[in-house]
Formats: sequence, C-alpha cells, structure tokens
Amino acid sequence: MALFAQASSVVSTLPPLSTPFLPPLYTSQGYSAKPTMQQRRNRIAICCEMGDGSNSSMWSSPADFVKFLGQNLWGRNLPPGALVSVVKEVWTTGWLTMMAQLAPPTDKKDYSRPTSQFRGRLPSPSSAKPGQYHLYVALACPWAHRTAIVHSLKRLGDAVPISVAVPGSTGLWEFAPKVGVNSKSGVVAERLRPTLDRANGQKLVMDVYKSQQGGYNGRSTVPMLWDSLQKRVMNNESSDIIEILNSDFNHLAENPDLDLAPADLKSQIEEWNEFIYPNINNGVYRCGFAQSQEAYDSAVESLFNALDKLEAHLAGSRYLCQDTFTLADVRLFTTLFRFDAVYQILFKCSKQKLKEYPNLEGYMRDIYQIPGVASTCDMDAIMHGYYKVLFPLNPGGISPAMPRVADSASLLEPHNRQKVADLVVGQ
Repeated sequence: MALFAQASSVVSTLPPLSTPFLPPLYTSQGYSAKPTMQQRRNRIAICCEMGDGSNSSMWSSPADFVKFLGQNLWGRNLPPGALVSVVKEVWTTGWLTMMAQLAPPTDKKDYSRPTSQFRGRLPSPSSAKPGQYHLYVALACPWAHRTAIVHSLKRLGDAVPISVAVPGSTGLWEFAPKVGVNSKSGVVAERLRPTLDRANGQKLVMDVYKSQQGGYNGRSTVPMLWDSLQKRVMNNESSDIIEILNSDFNHLAENPDLDLAPADLKSQIEEWNEFIYPNINNGVYRCGFAQSQEAYDSAVESLFNALDKLEAHLAGSRYLCQDTFTLADVRLFTTLFRFDAVYQILFKCSKQKLKEYPNLEGYMRDIYQIPGVASTCDMDAIMHGYYKVLFPLNPGGISPAMPRVADSASLLEPHNRQKVADLVVGQ
C-alpha cells in the first residue's frame, strides 16, 4: 500500500490553503467550524498511516481510499452547504489549472492560440519527389481537416501519403487504426480512416516530432507536413500547408489545373483570411476556452457579429470571392461544419445556430457537396474528439445526440446556392 504512505508524506508538504478549502472537520463533538491547517493535515496523515498498516485490506481501490478519507475527515454526512463549497472551490481551481495547460490565457483570461513553430516551404514549386512529403492529420481537428480537403480536391493520393491520428485518452494524438472503423459516417474515404504511422512507425505524433535530429520538446500538433528524406518537420501551420498543397505539388497531382488561390483573387483571399481567422476559426475557441465571463462575452459578441456580416455577404455571393471557390472558403467551411454539433453546444456559441443563418447554412452544404469534400468529413470522429476528449469542458464525457442538420442525408439536401451565382451574373 505504498500509495497511502506516499500520500502521507505529501500531506506534510501541502502549501497553505485558503479558507474555502477547509470544510468543517468532523469530530466526536460534531463539526468544527474552523479547523486549523495542522488539524486537517494530522487527520489526513492518520488516515494514510491506517491505510498502510494492518487495516490496509479494507481498501480494494483508490476510490475506496478516497471514500474512507472523506468519512474520517468530514463524517458520513457532510453538510450540503459545505459540500457545495468544497466541490466548487476544488473544481474551479482544478479547472483553471487544466484550462491553462489546454488553452494558455492572456492577462484578461482570453484564449491565446500558441504560434506554430515550423513554417518551412519547399525549395521551389515542383521540387518534391513522390512520397517525399508526408501529411499527418486528424479528422476531429478543424485545422487538419482543411489540409485533408485540399489534398483530396487536388487528388494528391499517395504522391503525398497521409497518416491519420486520433485523440488519445492522455490528450495526445496517437495512431490507433482500430479506432473509428465502425464509424457511421460511411462517406469518409478509406484513406482517411485512422492509420498506423505510415512514415515513421511511431505510436504518438509527439514521438514523430521528437524523432527529428536534435529532438523536440514543444507542442506536437496536427496538421504537420513531414520531410521523409531529411527526417524533419517541415511545416505545422495549417494556413501554410494548404497553400503548399495547392501550388507546390501540381506535377504530382491528378487534378493540377484546380487552383484554389488564383492570382487575380489574391488580395480578396488574404482579406477574408484576416477576417475569418480571428473572428470565426479562432473565435469559437475564444468562446469555448474563455476563463472569465468578460472574456467569453467579448468573444461571443465578436463571433456573432462576424457571422452576421458573412450572412449578409453570402446573400449576394455564392462563395466568399464571388462565384470562385478558394482557400478562404476551405478555411471557413471546417468551422461551419462543426458549428451546430460542437461549438454551439460545447463552446457556448449559443446566440444562434448555423441552421438559423439560411445563407451560411446553404453555403456550408454547397461546399460539402463539392466532389471530394464529403469524403473528408467524419462527424463521428469530430463528436468523439471534442466531447470525449476535452475533459475540462465536458468532465462527464457524455456526448449529445448528433443534430439532424449534421447528418449526411441533411447535408446532401439541395442548397439553391447556384441561384445566387446566377443572380450575380445577371446583374
């Protein structure tokens, strides 16, 4: 029972705690309203020592020990008010600690997304050899999803092989090919089912990062473009990777004539990117990962102001850049696709559903129906990746029913967006 001996030694090193952390101590005379820190440490130590001695067999699991500890500290019936106070204080402190690790906040408790560490580019367009670069993705991740879409539309196939990771129970991206094989999202391409690491044979994406010369100790994110010849991470910034896939592999692509970033639309695309990223793509995360009411209120206002602007724009334009589908649309689509199923619920983006924006909702279905896009969309993987893995936001791990609007049958319903394009042309 070394666990309990260890717990006893840890107790003596506990830092001073605030009053809310000290619930009434149960004694033979009843509850002590204001137990001292030393009284509580002594009581915990006694419990731990008892657990390491002849009575240790009474605990068959850590849960039994926790129950025993609680009863000795507070008796069998902790007063409801004290119970709520203790749980609230402990949970709030633990939640803020976990959130700080998951989503580093600013001084105003707003979410601040860390910058990508690898921003390399190909030496020159068309310099890549078949199979030289390997794309790591995870379909739950909207940033990785955008790279999978461009890869699919350009029909790069095995010229740029893909390894598909899944979120592990420890919060790290792992390779577990059996996960998701029974997915109800039957339209997902076979090549985008969870795989082994096809480039390096590692078990974790983190291990791939660490395997490069010189090692690595930073964030191990997807998407990531790996140089298999030089054995190094070339790029892990999704906005860079979709540009690379669009323009630098045309000599290997089966659909080289598709250009998602035409030169004559470059300024428009960049303008939309500068609007979409902070307000929409990162905007939903600023809502979900806000660590204060003020930060949340500010984020949700910015998000829905941006959605209102997009709704108005799409009333007279089939895509963001008139009737041309571009990388700006790819960036926007992956957030809209997840909106009603995840962000509206889990991230508290609750002022309005995407379904209540007729132009945005039709626009999203229009893009979904472009050949090659639906095969990258796995709502089962998305629901699992958010509701089962983001413990600080959903500690119970209960996944809600998938909204009907996220069902593939609903997504394939007519969208009438062509009429918008015809209207614009006729003006």
